[in-house]
Order: sequence, then structure tokens, then C-alpha cells
Amino acid sequence: MKTTFNIAGKDITVKENLVDRAVRYFSPVKGQERFKARTMTAMAGGYIGASKNRRATKSWDTSTHDADTDIQFDLPTLRERSDDLIKNNPLATGIINTPTTNVVGSGLKAKPQIDAKLLGMSEDEADEWEEHALREFNLFANSVECDAERKLNFGSLQEMAFRTTLARGDALTLLKSFERTRSPYDLKLQVIEGDRLSNKDNVSDTEKLSSGVVKDDNGAAVKYQIQKQHPGKIFGQLNQGWIEVDAYGSSGRRNIIHNFIPLRPGQSRGLPYLSPVIESLKQIQRYTEAELMAAVISGMFTVFIKTERDTGNDASSVLSMPGEDEDNGTNDQRDLSLGNGKVMELLKDESIESVDPKRPNTAFDPFVQAILRQVGVALEIPFEMLIMHFTSSYSAARSSLLQAWKFFKKRRKWLSDYFCDPVYEAWMDEAVATGRIVAPGYFDDPLIKKAYLG
Repeated sequence: MKTTFNIAGKDITVKENLVDRAVRYFSPVKGQERFKARTMTAMAGGYIGASKNRRATKSWDTSTHDADTDIQFDLPTLRERSDDLIKNNPLATGIINTPTTNVVGSGLKAKPQIDAKLLGMSEDEADEWEEHALREFNLFANSVECDAERKLNFGSLQEMAFRTTLARGDALTLLKSFERTRSPYDLKLQVIEGDRLSNKDNVSDTEKLSSGVVKDDNGAAVKYQIQKQHPGKIFGQLNQGWIEVDAYGSSGRRNIIHNFIPLRPGQSRGLPYLSPVIESLKQIQRYTEAELMAAVISGMFTVFIKTERDTGNDASSVLSMPGEDEDNGTNDQRDLSLGNGKVMELLKDESIESVDPKRPNTAFDPFVQAILRQVGVALEIPFEMLIMHFTSSYSAARSSLLQAWKFFKKRRKWLSDYFCDPVYEAWMDEAVATGRIVAPGYFDDPLIKKAYLG
């Protein structure tokens, strides 16, 4: 007896074997249950991609881990290779620069829009309050005094945080508080690289500790363990100590902003933007360097003298280029230098052969473009935008730009929600607490606070 099923276009046949017949002979019910179980087992696995018997997939070894296990062992290497590509590969540099320029530009600007109806304000009162709040925030944001290192204003700090997140996977911003004579606000921002975020004393991960992030029972970050200096610092005295920063203070104030783009539930650290295309970009770089060197060599007219005689180490077998010093102390050697319109006699059994490396390679550009199209798909950047070269029609170029702007707008919203808004809230907390901005009920009701933070 046999039964045939057709699942996803594939015929599955279940034949009754000797054991099946024996069981059915002594117990028809048990035999029927056994055959049913074998049938269900055969029906399982209707996806060809999951087959382990096909030639194309049987050697495909896979495994599954949680998000942190998949990331934590590879993250240092991915970060180092991403950094190397950005420093030495023009394509990688452009891939980071393009989103940074289009997402951040000169910096996202604040535009207060409070909920006047909830706050019981008239339209004129709301406009006046918003104008005053904007002047105060610009006093904080448009000065380097908002930077703990006194280097950048808030717009440039946005660019640094975003660029660091793309290049290295994650960036941390400490919300410090200390006085400066030239600043009316104590809030100071300090952007640091994710390289410094690691387990204190290099201990192993636990259920609630992952790569320097301490979590609670719900998986929320409650504390960050940060090295006092970058682990790659080689000049000066290296301090291997750690500091522990609570995610929130006792009053609920945020102490640190951890910027990364989580792709899976439970993910504690971010991956560099170039992670899925690191190998492709490196191979393109090697291919480009090889083609460039071949083109340089082809530009040099190289000639070899072919002979069947044994010349040994005779200097007369060396061909020199025009302008080289040919006076080596002997006057009876042959003059084998190249010159304009020069006629040279060859000895018996000698002939001239030139080297032609067949460069430039006509297949170079189409092949590189084909790979870059795949790179663009992985990074959500259209090919034309990726290489900053628009050669197709106007409608095709416009379509590429519109597609790119979907990605840019999504990342801009992410930057606004997870970097700019927390900084704006921390500033507003201080402004209201010090009386520079009047906001009745701000600290009493979360709904009123949200209305003022619009």
C-alpha cells in the first residue's frame, strides 16, 4: 500500500514497509496510527529551501542564536573593518557621507508647537510662549558651550552622533551637568564611541549583562559600563578603568542616550551600517587597485630582448630608458637605450618582444556597477545616488531620488525621536526648573509635560 500527496508542486509518496504490515496484522488500529504518523512526517518540510537532501543545499550549514549572541563576537571585527573601509575606500566614505549629509545637513532645527488647547492658552499666548522657548533653546544649542568638550554646537553634535552610529554601530551621548561661566545652562552633551562600551573588568556576559549594557528583568537598559579611555588608545597612559552610568537618575532624568538601530528583539548593541556589504566593498577595492596598477604598467612601454645565447650577467642585456645614466665605467658595451627615431642592430638569434597587458579592461566598469547595484539594495540607497552619477533619463533619475528620500526621511525621523527629542526634554527640564521658562504643571502631570514638549 502506498499514498501519494502533492505539496507545493512536489509529489510525496509514503510506502508501507514490512514493519507497517506486521504492526497492522497484529493491531490494525496501531498500524493505522503508525502509517498516519509516517505520512505526517513526510508531509512536513514542504519548502524546498529547507531540504537537506538536495545537492544545492545539503552542504548548507546553518545555526540560530539570539540577537546578542549573533552580534557580540563579530562586532569588534565588523567595527574595525568598517572603520578601515571608511578611511581608505572612496565608495565606503561616500556611503557614510551621503546619508549623513541628506539626513542631518547642518542640523535639525527645533520648532516648538505646544498643545495650547490642553494648556488653556489662547493662540496669541501660545505663539508668544513658543517664540520665547525657541530663543532660549537656540541660546543653548547654537553655542559650543552645549558640548562638554567645547568643540561643536548642537547641530554638529547631531552629525557626529549620526555618523558614529552608521560607522561604528552605536554611539553614546552622556547628558552631563556642570557650570560654565559663559553658559546659563548646566546641561552639557558628550558623544562617545560605542567602542568604549564593554563589560566591566572584561567579565563574561550574563543573563542581565551584555556587552556593557546592564538590563532589568524586562530587558530594559538600566546601567551602562563605559571604559574611561578608548581601548585603542596607544599614546599616553592607558587607563583601563570603567565608569558605570545609570540610564536614569533618581528623579527620572535621563543620564545617557544610546543610539543604535535594533533589527531584532532583545538586541543590546548596534551593527555598523556597512556590515552586510563589507566583503563586497573590500573586493571591489582590491579589484580597482589591481586594474589601476595594470593600467599604469600598460602606460610604460616595456621591451624584452629575446635571445637563445647565454648572456649570463652581462650588462649589455639590460635595456635602459632615455635619460638614464649609461656611463658605468665601460665603453665597449652595447647601447640598448630607447630613443626617438633610433635604429638599433640586433645580434644573431635576438628579437624584440613587447608586453601588452590588454588594459584598460572594458569589462571593469560594467562588472563594478553590477556589484554596486547589489550594495545599493542592501543599504537602501539607489545605485545612481550611491555613486552620485545620474546618466539615465530625467524620470529615472527623479525616481531614484524619491526612493532615496524615503530612506533619508526614515532616518531623519529616527534621529529626531531618539537623539534630538531626549536632548530637548533634558534642556526643557532645566529651563523650567531654573525659571528661565514658565510652564505651570510641567513637573506635576506627564500629560501637561508632553503638551509643553511639542
